[in-house]
Parts: sequence; structure tokens; C-alpha cells
Amino acid sequence: MNIEEFRDYCLSKPGVTEEFPFDETTLVFKVGGKMFALTDLEDDFSINLKCEPEKAIELRELYPDSVLPGYHMNKKHWNSIIIDGRIPDKKLYEWTDRSYELVFNGLPKAIKSKL
Repeated sequence: MNIEEFRDYCLSKPGVTEEFPFDETTLVFKVGGKMFALTDLEDDFSINLKCEPEKAIELRELYPDSVLPGYHMNKKHWNSIIIDGRIPDKKLYEWTDRSYELVFNGLPKAIKSKL
């Protein structure tokens, strides 16, 4: 996976927007105004994804060199994933899907119905 494929995948999901709320290099993907993924366009390719707390710890243990506590994020709920070919793209897409689902499912019914 490269950054263009990641961007296209995120934007293919219903109701997703992209923006730069922090600076001009941190690309954030949101659904219903809530962040579910982000990446930095200048540093080595990595992504931050939301995750269930137990699963976040499990992934860090399974992939200790590639999955780290979320950089500048709530480390209980977010992982930073280094994209360097060690984790199969299929897994990265699954984790992105789960991050989206967690955020989408937490939205108020009124917002979900609009999406």
C-alpha cells in the first residue's frame, strides 16, 4: 500500500472527508466530522487508526516493530502503523475498515442517517 492507495481507500467510504486541521502535512480523514485515520505527507509513510483498547494491545504485541501506540493520540484507542511492507495490505485495509466502523457507529443517529 502507498499513500495514494490509502487516500483513495479512505475516500471511497460513505461520508468521508479529508482535511488538514493540524498543519499542512497531516492529512486527516473524518466521517461525520470525527477523525478515523490520519497520515503525515512528509515523514515516512505511517498511519494512525482507531482501535478497541484490547485489540490495540494485541496488535502491538503481534507486530512490535510496525504497530506502536498512537503518536500524539490517546494511546488506549489509537495505533500508529508503520507502512513498510511487513504488514500485508489486506490487514491494513481491515484495520482501516474497523477504525471507520468504530467512529461511524459512535455517531449520533441523525448524523448516521445523513451519511
